[in-house]
Amino acid sequence: MADQPSPKTFDSGFVPGRHIIDTYGNGGFRFAGMSHRGSILMLPSGVRAWDVTEPRAIDRTALRPVQAEAAGIELLLVGTGLDIAAIDPALRSWLKDFGVGLDVMQTGAAARTYNILVAENRKVAAALIAVT
Repeated sequence: MADQPSPKTFDSGFVPGRHIIDTYGNGGFRFAGMSHRGSILMLPSGVRAWDVTEPRAIDRTALRPVQAEAAGIELLLVGTGLDIAAIDPALRSWLKDFGVGLDVMQTGAAARTYNILVAENRKVAAALIAVT
């Protein structure tokens, strides 16, 4: 059996287009034939590296890219790691002002839900904290 080629890395920190998440865990994600260690933002414009490593770091600054693309997003899925964490109600209200709903869950559940909604061509984005 031939060796499988190793996935390309996500060196630029941005890949244009909508992509399904192939796998998650071990501190990162695989998508679009690439691998990335760390958290990611899955937006209508593409996939971005996201420097958030814990739920308490999710704030307006961390979600500015979501705000910038709010016209193309109806629902933001937030994966808070291995455990579900509370998100500041003011942040939920801020997103709602831009027409973006918010659903918070474990990263694995958020990745699976994102894939389903993308397959249904829904206006969804995901902010996913990497898990080990």
